Parts: sequence; structure tokens; C-alpha cells
Amino acid sequence: MNKHKKNKNRYQKWIAWASLAAGICWGIIFSYSAIDESIPDTIRLVQGEEEHFDFDLPLTGELQQEGMEVFGNQSPVIDKEKIKLDLNQSFSLKSKKQGKYVLSCKLFGIFQMKEVSLEVVDEEQIVPCGVPVGIYVQTDGVLIIGTGTVTGNDGMSHEPAANLVKSGDYVKTVNDQVVENKEDLIDKINQCQGEPVILGILRDEEYIYLKVEPVKTEEEEYKLGIWVRDDLAGVGTLTFYNNQGGYGALGHPVSDIDTGIKVSMAEGTLYEAEIAGITKGEKGNPGEISGVITYLDQFKLGIVEENTNTGIYGKLERVPEQSGDNVYFPIGLKQDIEKGEATIISSVSGERKEYTITITNLDYNSENKGILFQVTDPELLELTGGVIQGMSGSPIIQNGKVIGAVTHVFVQDSTKGYGIFIENMLDH
Repeated sequence: MNKHKKNKNRYQKWIAWASLAAGICWGIIFSYSAIDESIPDTIRLVQGEEEHFDFDLPLTGELQQEGMEVFGNQSPVIDKEKIKLDLNQSFSLKSKKQGKYVLSCKLFGIFQMKEVSLEVVDEEQIVPCGVPVGIYVQTDGVLIIGTGTVTGNDGMSHEPAANLVKSGDYVKTVNDQVVENKEDLIDKINQCQGEPVILGILRDEEYIYLKVEPVKTEEEEYKLGIWVRDDLAGVGTLTFYNNQGGYGALGHPVSDIDTGIKVSMAEGTLYEAEIAGITKGEKGNPGEISGVITYLDQFKLGIVEENTNTGIYGKLERVPEQSGDNVYFPIGLKQDIEKGEATIISSVSGERKEYTITITNLDYNSENKGILFQVTDPELLELTGGVIQGMSGSPIIQNGKVIGAVTHVFVQDSTKGYGIFIENMLDH
């Protein structure tokens, strides 16, 4: 019995030590991750301007000396061609020339943490818009939404494409013939007269070939049992335009509503849009803007050239009438952004206005959810309940600078939303 108790005590001590060790390891991993996320992977500096930093982290930084000046309370150590910084103290950097530098960060001056890319860029100004626009895009290939059963002329149910194609696949060719649109796909399937067809499929950037046998449903009509789409349309918000006529909108990609996948785009057009109605956001329902788009040349604003993870981009042929006074604002970089009050520009009321928000957190390394904010403006809360679908792209302003754009809403709390850093949009 005593032997059993001793073994039990040893086992309990072993469990306690193992738990302690696991806790220490987890704490180290968590701390490492938290520190890593507290420093941007990329930091941009405007040429000739002094940029202030206050990381307050137990790190040292080593930076190339050429062309770079350091200001602030600390006296950096200059060793040969390197500047050594204490990232636990505030400091400012200034560069006289454009280019790329590397800031090498070490934990406690010993353990290598990460290398931060420092990019010195020219000063840029943009016009923040915040007006609704109609977006029409044609897919590059025919997008497969899903598969289903078809009733053949034999009276039986068939699902010829099941377990072959996937939602999000793009049909590019049929028997090596390019497919232009969904009508062209239907024609090419019917032309095969029931013989097996070889589909050229683009799946996750990989090109594959699939053999599918069409089902005869009526005389001279054959089907593959797939649901497809070749275009999309919707309403979003124009974020900005620059003095070259380039624009950015949305802050996130145009995605298919059924599959949630970013659309592979062949071409697209930007149109004027009018707000027809608003569904107020509630818990579990983010709400949305209903818009009217008129697909006529006189309402065309420009072309959509790119559909990216940070928004859509292209050229304006003309500026929307309600887009403001053509006033250019400076860009606010990540290090310029502060937690606290800011505003968003939106036309949800039918009039372009600024509404107050509070920035509550920043994630410097997020692609399009780097700014976490809460709507505090009573008028906007009464009108929309906060952030609703269709407001994506609304510019975020702080201290007279454009710092970002609205991108996402919290489904369970429409008063909260995410925004993208404007420098991420400009870096598309």
C-alpha cells in the first residue's frame, strides 16, 4: 500500500512538473507571437518626413545607416554601417532618399525575431470618396456553383458531374475549344450529341482535364448537371481616386455569393448607383444596402482592371457627381494611426457625410482587417445599426489623413467592423 502511495505521489509530481513546463512553453510561444504581431512586416516612410515609432517592446533593432537619420530620446549605437536601436524606447526615423531597408529585430538583443521591410516612398495624396458605385464583372471562364440531378429522356435521374467538378471550378474549354460564356458552354455540350466531353478546368490556379458524359434530356438537348455563372453585379463604395484617374474600391475582393470564392475576372465596368433601400443591421443579420444600377453608357464611370484581396482597381473615365469637392488628403501610414476617434465617409443617407467611429484595436499584419472599430455616431446607428453590406470601401479619416477603408461587419454585432489600412490598398 505504501509503495502504491509513493508511486501515486511521484505520478502527481510528474504531472505537476509537466503542466508547469507546458505552461511555460505556452507562455513563451504566446509572448513570441504577441511581440511578432506588434510590429508590422512592412513599414513605409515618406521621403524627407520624420516618422515617429513607439513599439515599447524588449527588442533591439539593427538598421542600415546609409541615408537614414534617427531622432528622439535615445542615442542609437552606430557600428560601422549599422544603426542599433532600442525598440523599448520611442524614436523617429527620416530618410532623404527613396528605397528599401531592412530592420532586423532581436528579442533581448539575442534571439532573432523578424526582419521588417522598411520602404521609403514618395508622398501621395488621394481624394476620399465614400459614394455608392455599381460593379459589374464578367468571369474569366464559366464559374461552377455546384452540381445537381437532371432527368434524362429515359425518365431516370442522373448526376453526371457529381464527384468530378467542384464549386469554384472554372470551365475554360470543352474539347480544347475556348468557352466564352454560359450560353457558349451550353451550345458546345449540345454539339457533342451525347458523346463524352473533356472539360478544361481551372481549379485553385491548377489546370486539369475532366471527362464527363452528358445526359440527353430532350431531343437535341444534353446537360452536364452543373450550375454555372459567368457574371456578377452588386453595389459597393468607391474609396478613393488619384490625380492619374486611378481608383480603388471595396477594400476586399469581389467574391461569388454562393461559393464565397474570389472571382477570376475577365473584365469589368464601374457604374453610377443609387441607393434604393436600407436593411438595418441586427444581431445575426448584418443588414445591407439595396441599390439600383443602370447599365447604360451615360452612367458608366470607368473600367475594373483588377480584382484583388484588397479591393478592385481601375481607371475612372469621369468622377461621380456626388463624390465631394475634389479635395486631396494626405495618406496616413500605419504608424500614424491612433486608437480613439476617427470618422468614416458614407452616402448611406443619400448625402455624402462623415460619421464618428472609435478605433479599438490595430493588427498591423492583417491584409484587410487591420483596423477594428466601433460605430459611435447616433445618426448612423439609427439609420443602419452600424456597418452594413454595401458600405465596404467607405474611407476612414483620422487627423486629416485617409488611413483606411471599411471592409467587414461583425455578424453578431453590426456596430463593430473591420477596416483595411489605406497603404495596403495603395500597394495592390
